[in-house]
Amino acid sequence: MSLNIVLFEPEIPNNTGNIGRLTLASGSKLHLVKPLGFDIDDAKLKRAGLDYWPHLDVIYYDNIEAFFKQHSDKKLAFLSSHGTELHWEIPFEENMFLIFGKESVGLPKHITEKYKNKLYRIPLYSNKVRSLNLANAVSIIVYEGLRQLNLK
Repeated sequence: MSLNIVLFEPEIPNNTGNIGRLTLASGSKLHLVKPLGFDIDDAKLKRAGLDYWPHLDVIYYDNIEAFFKQHSDKKLAFLSSHGTELHWEIPFEENMFLIFGKESVGLPKHITEKYKNKLYRIPLYSNKVRSLNLANAVSIIVYEGLRQLNLK
């Protein structure tokens, strides 16, 4: 099974390193949309990704337009705190793309508006929390996807 994890302009190297490790563990591919908020050889990225980084299937894009030019015809799901559907409703398919926004502001408004019918959120059960850590959110979504795909 394979899923594609897309990080739009990630800012925190530790998150990206942890997500990189997750992609390897889950048999997924990692897609990084620039600009990145860190250098790819950042020590924090390497520490979080441990010695797994050379084994990852990582694809880089200069910007979101380059990503969409290559993948707009693919099965896409966008994760945002502004989603109206819960993540359990994502119609997971093999090789689909799961797109996450940057840590500070999420996905750009023009993307959430354009893809509002493909916009999902993870439920939060406290009004004291605005969002989850990006690496935690990606983990929740990827393993829910793997669970659903294993049921098919």
